[in-house]
Amino acid sequence: MSLHALMFGWEYPPRHLGGLGVACQGLVRGLVNRDVKVTLVLPFAADGSEDQIDTLCPQEHHIRNIRVASLLLPYDSPELYLQRIGSIPRETAQIYGEDLGHAVHVFTETSIDVTKHLQPDIVHAHDWMTYEAGVRSARHHGKPLVTHIHATELDRTHFHPNEWIYGRERWAFEQADHVIAVSHYTKNILVQHYGISPDKISVVHNGSNDVLHTRPAQQQESASHGKKHPMVLFLGRLAIQKGPLHFLEMASMVHRHNPDVQFVVAGDGHMLPSLVQQTIKLGLQDCIVFAGKVSHTEARKLFAQASCFVMPSLSEPFGLVALEAIANGAPVILSKQSGASEVIGHAFKVDFWDTEKMADCVLTILREAPLASQLTAEAPRVLQRLTWENQADKIVSIYENLLHT
Repeated sequence: MSLHALMFGWEYPPRHLGGLGVACQGLVRGLVNRDVKVTLVLPFAADGSEDQIDTLCPQEHHIRNIRVASLLLPYDSPELYLQRIGSIPRETAQIYGEDLGHAVHVFTETSIDVTKHLQPDIVHAHDWMTYEAGVRSARHHGKPLVTHIHATELDRTHFHPNEWIYGRERWAFEQADHVIAVSHYTKNILVQHYGISPDKISVVHNGSNDVLHTRPAQQQESASHGKKHPMVLFLGRLAIQKGPLHFLEMASMVHRHNPDVQFVVAGDGHMLPSLVQQTIKLGLQDCIVFAGKVSHTEARKLFAQASCFVMPSLSEPFGLVALEAIANGAPVILSKQSGASEVIGHAFKVDFWDTEKMADCVLTILREAPLASQLTAEAPRVLQRLTWENQADKIVSIYENLLHT
């Protein structure tokens, strides 16, 4: 008899702004491939503009997707939510939530109502917006609750949290039967800043469905020091957590030493206007391209063209983008404050604030082609180990332990 997991999520391709949606998709597919039946509950646009959702997986008898009409968006804050609902009819706002707290409450109540007839073996909730639904659903069904944390409020705000969101996270971790953290870095935050017992937390690093894409020899050469205009890449949400300002500081230092280097900032977010202003202030407007949000295919092309990829996150629970980078042959420079740095051994690792050392690492990679090649040599082993099927096995073991204790 296969296990049945009732899972609450809040972003899923094609509707996603960050790594949580990609991770949720990979995990669901990994679990289904391990014969786990998954019922996935997701918010979707209340105006019906997102009727098309990614096909979850071919084993349709093992997956059910329940969509709850909601005005919630990934990475919502109370301020952003209020700004957005100001432009919609008041009657709609009253139905789906006049503020963020009300919107989460409506999503919770609806989610519980549409799943109360199910008979799950386990309840699994991803990140803070779904936690109340998870707690109350687990109580209703009398089943264990797993809370999965992909990014805490402390990560998103550089340790200046919205106390209401922080409090909801802490409450849910306390209520959960078990907590899954995507890295040891995140586990340490839960222990030190949320007071959660380390015995209650398992680390399951994110996986990857990427296969290694070998660069042609001529492309490998052009991506290194033999290229007239080497390219250094940033790819991520333009938010304080991801360190785009530190990327610009590093770019300024690199530019002073090597004016031929080009920089690409791919991604969108609320910081874009201030980043453009800072680029002009630093005199970098002729060597930086803001590419906007890119598709998976476009991201692969950028990684393949990049001389190196820099992830300067201030606090990065994991950083799936780093796995995408190594899968496409890009040497990586990672913030030490990241989960990805725990699983990618062949990389330069620097503190996010040490932009001088970051710049030195970039210049070293551009100058030393053999070193750049060495940094990418470990990619096959990392990707073979961190498949979503392997990571799903660890989660199935957690499920089974909870059900047999």
